Amino acid sequence: MNSILKFFIAFVLFSGTTVIVQAQSNATAQRQLSSVHRRVPPTRATRSIEVQIQQMREDLQSQIDELKVELAAKDEQIEALKTQTLNAQQTTAKASTNIHDIDSTLRQNTTKIDGLQATATDLREKDVIVSDSIQQVREDQKALQKSIDEPAALRYKGITITPGGFLAGESIWRQRAMNDDIYTSFNTTPYMNSGEAHTSEWVPSARATRLSTLFSGKAPFGTVSGFFEGDFLSAGITSNNLQSNSYTLRVRQAWGQATFGHLKFTGGQMWTLLTEDKKTIDPGSEWAPLIFDQNLHVGDTYLRQAGFRLQDSFTPKLTLAVALENSQYQFSASNASANFFFGNPGALGGLNNSSANYTNQVAPDVLVKGSYEPRFGHYEIGGVVRFFRDRYYPGATAAGAQNDTRVGGGFVANARFPIAPKVEMGLHVVAGDGTGHYGVSLLPDITVRPNGTLSLLRNAQGLFSLEYHPTKKLDIFGYAGSEYVQRTFYVSSDGTLVGYAPPNANNTGCNLEAVPTAGTGFAPGASPCLGATRDISQFSGGWVYRIYNGSAGILQYGVAYSYLTRDGWSGVGGAPKATNNFVYTSFRYYIP
Repeated sequence: MNSILKFFIAFVLFSGTTVIVQAQSNATAQRQLSSVHRRVPPTRATRSIEVQIQQMREDLQSQIDELKVELAAKDEQIEALKTQTLNAQQTTAKASTNIHDIDSTLRQNTTKIDGLQATATDLREKDVIVSDSIQQVREDQKALQKSIDEPAALRYKGITITPGGFLAGESIWRQRAMNDDIYTSFNTTPYMNSGEAHTSEWVPSARATRLSTLFSGKAPFGTVSGFFEGDFLSAGITSNNLQSNSYTLRVRQAWGQATFGHLKFTGGQMWTLLTEDKKTIDPGSEWAPLIFDQNLHVGDTYLRQAGFRLQDSFTPKLTLAVALENSQYQFSASNASANFFFGNPGALGGLNNSSANYTNQVAPDVLVKGSYEPRFGHYEIGGVVRFFRDRYYPGATAAGAQNDTRVGGGFVANARFPIAPKVEMGLHVVAGDGTGHYGVSLLPDITVRPNGTLSLLRNAQGLFSLEYHPTKKLDIFGYAGSEYVQRTFYVSSDGTLVGYAPPNANNTGCNLEAVPTAGTGFAPGASPCLGATRDISQFSGGWVYRIYNGSAGILQYGVAYSYLTRDGWSGVGGAPKATNNFVYTSFRYYIP
């Protein structure tokens, strides 16, 4: 830019000088012309100016030449810059082309990399699947080997045989002696009139030992199964606790079952349908208190008796069942006349127990029950219809003898649900007319009128349970139960009060201890006391701890305490009351 400015200034100066020179030349020419005319010779001053002008021309020319050189150099630089710029543009174009090619290549590589990553992911997933499959195969192999070494069941022809049960070493201490084994007859706990009420007893026993076997197999219509369970809480004529301590095997359960889709039919000896179940209404799913008494707990409901049951699981949550079951009567009466009967002692030739009474039942008990299992708890409701019949003799003569049939029954309601983590509460109620013997205390179902016809007794029983399972090894439990039977009596034609617990019953000796009746050591005395039971209550608590629970079975130990009260209906002498305290211990080995 400076070179151009200098060139411009020099050009102006040069142009100005040229004009001046030309003017001076014109003036000189005119003077020369005048001189010619005048013939005047040039002066020294004119020659000096010409020299200066010449010198200026030369200087200007020199500057112009320098400027031309500089301009030529600048032109060369500009051309060089143009060349460089062109080269740079060409390079940039090539670079852009290369960048485009590289970008395209990168995109292709990215696509390939994504494909490779997807392939790698698929390979990793397949590797995980293969690893899982290998692990599953190994686990299956281990399970197969374990099933061979430690089979959960035995295979025989087309059925699976699953053994079960436990071996028991248990004991019970009673404050007041009852001469019972580990099975307590709650309704016979003695009043204070008995010498037994003033002595305690400690009874060790292994008779609760239980053996069971489940048989099951496939059939064209569904499945068939059978179950047998027995223990040793029965006595033969040679059974004793003196030397051999040997007792006979008794049948607890023995039933067969056929399953047709969601229908099940069961026949044989099983727990009654009125017993609370843990899930649905399936035989074998019954809930039982954790206490170690083999007569369970006051307030609970159970019978193990022959029957036939049909059930239908309408949904996974709702199951309904109907059953026909054995119908024996529990009878009690005071001042009854000999003008009726409804059974007889067992016929020894018919393989019944000749020392036990058997009812001539007119019809089976008819039971229905439904169970519902929402997400929270297990609930049941149902009922029973019972038929009682006797043959009575008006006027105590055979003339006019006839049969009398009475219909009774009641309802059952059960609820079992969690109230806190690992804490479960249960409520159980049965109430009705003629339902007493469904309870563990075997309270009476019926009594008799003066004319010999039967009368139903109102019964009620209930059980509250609370169970805490803090760990898989430990169970802590508490139960409170009660059973009740209503006083029912009638006045005969001669003024005698006939029936159950008449208010004029003799209770005068209920609190008076009597002397023994013989010198054998086995004949404690008892003063006169009717003491007809009004209600029995029991309160219990205890725990069970599993020392070992594994493939070799279960080894457990437990302790429980119970307080029992028996209240009698009032009579002459007042209302008797009996109490008892029980302490249980239990050591069991369960077959795996």
